[in-house]
Formats: sequence, C-alpha cells, structure tokens
Amino acid sequence: QVQLVESGGGLVQAGGSLRLSCAASGSIYSINYMGWYRQAPGKQRELVAAVTSGGNTDYADSMKGRFTISRDNAKNTVYLEMNSLKPEDTAVYYCRAFVSVVVGVSTWYWGQGTQVTVSS
Repeated sequence: QVQLVESGGGLVQAGGSLRLSCAASGSIYSINYMGWYRQAPGKQRELVAAVTSGGNTDYADSMKGRFTISRDNAKNTVYLEMNSLKPEDTAVYYCRAFVSVVVGVSTWYWGQGTQVTVSS
C-alpha cells in the first residue's frame, strides 16, 4: 500500500508564504506524476501544479508566477512553494501521485489534505 502524507499548511496573512510538502511511502517502484490540487468550500477540486519524474511542470494560470512546484525523486517527495498568498487561495490542498508499485502497474493515490487559510 502507498500513503501520501502532506504537511506545511496553516494560517498566513495575505502576501505571506507557505511551503507544503507531500511524502510518498510504501511499496513504491516509481512515481511518474506528483501534483497538488485544492478544494475551497463549495467549489470543485482543481489542479494547482504538477511535476513529472523528468521535471516537466504544469501550473494553473492563476498560480503561475506565485507558486513553484518541485520534487525530490530520491525522497519521493513533492513540494509546493506558495508566495504572495491571497485570501482566495484558502482551501484544502491535496497531494496526488501516479505510483507504480510494480513494473507496468500504476495507480492514482490521494493524500488526506492540508488546510491553508489566508487572512486578509
């Protein structure tokens, strides 16, 4: 079984910064994709940013220039550096990963989420 554990959420004032971490553990052969999603109250879950094992990144338009995703393949960990935070960034942030436990068999996993609250 594979687990994704997020950390780093909290309360921050508008304009501040936070760094989220998500560590994958368990029986892992490889992780191709790791990403961050968020869900605000009453809204659908949306992509924030994603990164492949090769380092290719993708960002939602509203996060470009403010958020930076990175990963440490040796640690099976993905990070999200969030700067210039706005109240509308308030949400539960979830980690998602596409994990191979054996060659040729991959499954999507979600973390439990971490709350980010930005006060005005």
